[in-house]
Amino acid sequence: MRAVRCCLALGAALAVLAGCAREAAAPAAVPAAPAQRIVALAPHLAELVFSAGAGERLVGVVAFSDFPPEVEALPQVGDAFRVDYEAITALRPDLVLAWTSGNPPETVARLRALDLNVVALEPERIADIADHIERIGVLAGTTAVAAATAMRFRERLAALGGGADPLRVFVQIADRPYFTVTDRHFLGQALRLCGGENVFGSLPGLTATVGLEAILEARPAVIVASDMGGAGAAPLAGWAAWPDLPAVRAGNLYTIDADLLSRPSVRILDGVQALCGVLGEVRAKARLQPQISGRSAPR
Repeated sequence: MRAVRCCLALGAALAVLAGCAREAAAPAAVPAAPAQRIVALAPHLAELVFSAGAGERLVGVVAFSDFPPEVEALPQVGDAFRVDYEAITALRPDLVLAWTSGNPPETVARLRALDLNVVALEPERIADIADHIERIGVLAGTTAVAAATAMRFRERLAALGGGADPLRVFVQIADRPYFTVTDRHFLGQALRLCGGENVFGSLPGLTATVGLEAILEARPAVIVASDMGGAGAAPLAGWAAWPDLPAVRAGNLYTIDADLLSRPSVRILDGVQALCGVLGEVRAKARLQPQISGRSAPR
């Protein structure tokens, strides 16, 4: 049941990412006093509050906020599409953190109309996550902790990378229908960082629904799927029907924790590391058996 709920949440969030009109993040003035009561309108924003050293000031979150564990005990004020305005105002927040492309623009506008201090953040690059941690640290008055966390994030990001041999990869976010990301999405950026070539990277927008025929024609050497709540190999089970697909023939079917792939928080580096590890494993296999990639060399 949790796997189904997680899949719905991830699909919903990515769909909003693809379809929402992008509102420019409105810079809010640094408050005269550090924020003491923070509401986070996305699961990754709740994580960033803790990363910035302000976790004890978080008083409200939205559905599917589950990390760190302390977040699960906090009041929920809505989900990706709807928020309970009365519940939010009852929490008396002096800072509401919103996700520009994940929360509907009308939600952000109404919260501001209620005279709430709303700061909307949008991670367009993986490196932006460190900037957002520092921004939250300024707003909450926890700059020392935030700066240290951001520095560690940047150092670890700089150390990550993949091999020189590109591998054609299909990133499978969902399979009914098949849902993927483009090179503009931060997951596409992570794939490039690991030396992967996104077979649907050139499509417009951030995410895309693709047909089975298009995937078969793209002939990916690797398929990486989101593992929803410990669903294991289930997201990849259907590929057994296509034994001639290079990724299937070579056994290059992998799952990675959906939270690590989908949330622009500090933990995304764990997802990038796992992704680079997957592609490194495929390259190692290819050196022993070059034909597994469907070509003379892995691509």
